Amino acid sequence: MLTIMQIKSVQQLTTLAGKGKLAPLGATEFTAHAPDSHLAALTADGTLAGYCSLWFESVPELPGERPGIIGHFAARDADASSFILSHCFQELAGRGCTLAIGPMDGTTWRRYRFVTSRESEPPFFLEPGNPDEYPAYFEQAGFTPLARYFSNLDPDLGWSVPESLRSRLEKRGVSIRPLDSSDYNGELEKIYTLSIAAFSKNFLYSPISRDEFIAMYDKLHVLIQPELVLFAEYRQSPIGFVFAIGDMLNTRPGSNPDTAIIKSLASLPEWNGKGIGPLLLSEATANARKLGYRRGIHALMYEDNQSRALSSHHGNVMREYALYSRRLD
Repeated sequence: MLTIMQIKSVQQLTTLAGKGKLAPLGATEFTAHAPDSHLAALTADGTLAGYCSLWFESVPELPGERPGIIGHFAARDADASSFILSHCFQELAGRGCTLAIGPMDGTTWRRYRFVTSRESEPPFFLEPGNPDEYPAYFEQAGFTPLARYFSNLDPDLGWSVPESLRSRLEKRGVSIRPLDSSDYNGELEKIYTLSIAAFSKNFLYSPISRDEFIAMYDKLHVLIQPELVLFAEYRQSPIGFVFAIGDMLNTRPGSNPDTAIIKSLASLPEWNGKGIGPLLLSEATANARKLGYRRGIHALMYEDNQSRALSSHHGNVMREYALYSRRLD
């Protein structure tokens, strides 16, 4: 027999630690992500069997719907998943939501999506992960894929653009420069400004505060190689960027990573379709080769995004992901 516990404080979370194999949500995430509700499923002896968070007050927009977001999901088995998700549906419906969307930790700027197809490649640095059974848990609860995402493998860092594109943009006044590591916070401010403008029309976009954005990237500072974080500028004003980083998750101690991960690629809307993204991707790929990398990963691309169309010119799909939805009756 399972029961639901509404978690309203960090103190309540700490009482669940050490009870069973499933660890509770971390206090830092609970505080920083500020869910509107956090539910825990407990056994008769108080063991934690599953949990998740809900957001329904401030959520991404979806035309014709009032979404309710389910994130921070964890369950020890199918029964616990079914139990806690059913309570999620009840609460979201009671709040006036028409569609449950998950997994998403409140916003697409944070952890979201399930891995649905792994192929043979191991998990990579900064890739969201989940137990293989979690997608089936969601599907058993009535969820179906709302959006699909892909990561592509560039096996030899062979992605490039014609020299004519580079020459044309240079003649137009576009230049490419590496990140200035001596002004890291200032460079993050530029990336934040570009991201807000470039991604504002993305599927399920919602704003992120400057402080949270900077904090996300600040912890990566010591791992950044300036040659892999590039800005496109027009008349000394940033118009696009690419953010790449080495795959530290699959690097032996004392060794250098052999795989570069293309994490983000964006240009200002007024520059879309003019070659800025392809040029940045090509330059980052070339720089990765010069630094000794052998492979590249174009990470976590939305199925209808322009970056996926670019990536498909060289390499193959190595991972698939899905974001799910379920109608609330």
